[in-house]
Amino acid sequence: MKGNPELSRRLLHANWLGTLAYSDALELQHSTMAERKSDSLPDTLLLLEHPHVITYGRRADDSHLVTPRTELKRLGVEIFETDRGGEATYHGPGQLVGYPIIDVRVAELGPVTYVHLLEQSIIYTLAEFEIEAHVIDGETGVWVGGNPNEKKVPCVNPSGKKIAAIGVRISGGVTMHGFALNVSTDLTYFQHIIPCGMPDLPFTTIERQTGSAASVRSCAETFARHLALNLDRELSCPGE
Repeated sequence: MKGNPELSRRLLHANWLGTLAYSDALELQHSTMAERKSDSLPDTLLLLEHPHVITYGRRADDSHLVTPRTELKRLGVEIFETDRGGEATYHGPGQLVGYPIIDVRVAELGPVTYVHLLEQSIIYTLAEFEIEAHVIDGETGVWVGGNPNEKKVPCVNPSGKKIAAIGVRISGGVTMHGFALNVSTDLTYFQHIIPCGMPDLPFTTIERQTGSAASVRSCAETFARHLALNLDRELSCPGE
């Protein structure tokens, strides 16, 4: 791929990694970003699950914790401070985490348009599970239920339940971090934090919405297909 930037502009590599520790995934993001910047790789989508972990965005600190760090450690929940946008969120088993490493300059996307593209790809993914989802003005992420046209009141949780969170960073025109989609997530873990800076923010999962079991990997494959379509890229899945 190195030395062939035209080919890299046409492809989206989607890699299913299974369960990966957050520190390992972060290291992989940085190395993949470096390769993308040098055109050694095309746009790449890392798809995985994490063990229990709470991550802080740039606007989060320990005031966003409900449960003390010592108790979280006893429960096997790690805490990482990151350079993504947003506040605190939780990742864990049963949750699809996606880290797109994309050159937004090549894709001709601004930061806001890029986030909207991720949201739209998640909405299309949920539609395949017969879940109607939407975005809410003034909030980042994807929601189900409630009234999507309701105006947001400052400091008040929006109606509906959040099913996917998004937090990204762009460096040198290339993205990292990404989204988390609740597939069969144990939502009780969100009670350990003030998620997205909103106390008592309601969450849901694909399984709760459909009443049937859902595979994280099948959701990953569906999302990858929709992201490739939205980016006008040919989807490639190395190793399959």
